[in-house]
Amino acid sequence: MFQGASSLSLDAKGRLSVPTRHRDALGAAGGQLTITKHPHGCLMVFPRAEWEDFRTRIAALPMQAQWWKRIFLGNAMDVEMDASGRVLVSPELRAAAGIEKDAVLLGMGAYFELWDAQAYAAQEAEAMKGEMPDVFKDFSF
Repeated sequence: MFQGASSLSLDAKGRLSVPTRHRDALGAAGGQLTITKHPHGCLMVFPRAEWEDFRTRIAALPMQAQWWKRIFLGNAMDVEMDASGRVLVSPELRAAAGIEKDAVLLGMGAYFELWDAQAYAAQEAEAMKGEMPDVFKDFSF
């Protein structure tokens, strides 16, 4: 289970350095990752085994979901963590998420979300202004 937020900077080649606290788990899985678009404007970063499960579920969707299949599957890029714990994020995916340099990596359980830092801060602030969704009505903190 991946959790927590990390502020990162991509280098000039578009590589991000995976936070140390996640490297061991990802390295144990062979350091193989898959990155694809997320409908909220960020990127999803999956360990390969988790991606394969997600990919199977997406591929099984009916024809009405064809555009979502294209978004998730058609934009997926397989990458590997290098010996220094860096991962190359393709220019196409960086452009899709508006990521130039400063980014936020969020652990979301089985996968990560990679956001442009300013876009994440703006969307989080907007969400915090609104009311909580109904699913939280009976939830105790």
